[in-house]
Amino acid sequence: MSIRHGLLALLELGPRYGSQLRSEFESRTGATWPLNVGQVYTTLSRLERDGLVAQGGEDDAGHALYAITDTGRDELRSWYAQPVDRTSPARDELAIKLAMAVGAPGVDIREVIQSQRRHTVRAMQDYTRLKARALDALESGRSQERDDVAWLLVLEQLIFQTEAEARWLDHCEARLIRIAAASAAAPPPRSADAIPPPDPVAGTARPRAGRRRT
Repeated sequence: MSIRHGLLALLELGPRYGSQLRSEFESRTGATWPLNVGQVYTTLSRLERDGLVAQGGEDDAGHALYAITDTGRDELRSWYAQPVDRTSPARDELAIKLAMAVGAPGVDIREVIQSQRRHTVRAMQDYTRLKARALDALESGRSQERDDVAWLLVLEQLIFQTEAEARWLDHCEARLIRIAAASAAAPPPRSADAIPPPDPVAGTARPRAGRRRT
């Protein structure tokens, strides 16, 4: 998640202070990825160091305001224009857990899968209910439209993500069942003593024993 670029996008709307940026970021994303004020100010310090933002005075309450610079706007435009890199995916805890569970002593990997599937389906149902509320707020006009549209897009991404995860878990379970069935049907390996020696190659004469001289 690019907090750096998210803050730049909010600052393009006008100067803001740290806790205001945190509130607006969480409002735009439905607090799916909550921030703390320390994290916001650390990011702002780095943006200022890189010349992407600059402090621009204070508001009436004495909060230090930050404003985006022209360099920051160029950086933001470049971020919007570039696709998100998927060639180096972030670590996925669930994929790592299942990879480690394969063959782990005392672990029933199918139970791990079923437990995760129940959790994933509940999460998908929760996201779907939140989506219905967001749509209702938009259609009835009872919303700050920009934030609710942004939250709706985030919710739909979460729904698609959990749907894909549930399908992947079904696939994992089916794959393990097929592997177990194939292993059970395979004939047991024969021991070395039971394997007959290979036949001599056809057409190859056996060497004669040499005549013993007296």
